[in-house]
Amino acid sequence: MNSRPKFVIVTGMSGAGKTQAIRIFEDFGYFCIDNLPSALISKFVELCIYNQQINNVALVMDIRGGEFFEDLIEELANLDDLGVNYEILFLEATTDVLVRRYKETRRRHPLAAQCGGRIIDAIEKERTMLEELRGMANKIIDTSDISTKDLREEILANFGVNAINEFITITAMSFGFKYGIPLDADLVIDVRFLPNPYYVPSLKKLTGLQTEVQEYVLKWPIAEKFMDKFLDLIKFLIPHYIKEGKTHLTIAIGCTGGKHRSVTLTEKLAEFLESLDYKVIVDHRDIEKK
Repeated sequence: MNSRPKFVIVTGMSGAGKTQAIRIFEDFGYFCIDNLPSALISKFVELCIYNQQINNVALVMDIRGGEFFEDLIEELANLDDLGVNYEILFLEATTDVLVRRYKETRRRHPLAAQCGGRIIDAIEKERTMLEELRGMANKIIDTSDISTKDLREEILANFGVNAINEFITITAMSFGFKYGIPLDADLVIDVRFLPNPYYVPSLKKLTGLQTEVQEYVLKWPIAEKFMDKFLDLIKFLIPHYIKEGKTHLTIAIGCTGGKHRSVTLTEKLAEFLESLDYKVIVDHRDIEKK
């Protein structure tokens, strides 16, 4: 059986940013469920524990659950009895900020009907209801004055998976400029300055997937110097892309036809990224074209 999944209970004040938070957890590779009835927690956790594919789980549970939510404390105690490790993230904001957010979005507070429609009374009632749960929280984040980027960084710092590398998937793509630049590329690298194997008769019909072409492309001092600088740049950039919230990055390397130089260097880029434990997809877009 696989090691037990990591569980995070996301809760807190309505309007404090739980929807944004669960999207962030989803970007980080968590299996996410919004508004799960508390009565189903134990059964759901058991399913996750015996599922080999689920490693990290985030559950949003709040007063939208109505009567089900009232049993949440008891259900969490059941998880303790089962020996399940979980953490609670509690999001809150000041009353004036919550009132402003509700007025801006024109959404109805879940407790408004119980408070004669008054937003302030509903917010204060909710604070009282959540007081015990707030006291159990492993992390409390006040979202009154923080941006989505700041919230992402807070969640990353406190609930990130074991390796930051798991937050991003990188596509290493080769292409030919004669067929156009890939529209979905984030970084485009032009390697047409390197000696071209196309003009070597014995290599012309081969591709950068074959050893003879790779040896030819990489044997030149300029190629070696370029790769050193290029890979160093990529190693520097990726953590910064992750910090800004990017979950997929496409690095496109182009030569004239997309068969020799670009394929060779894309293969070497993929090997380098895999050595750093990044998730890599290799796509030789134009390798089959004539």
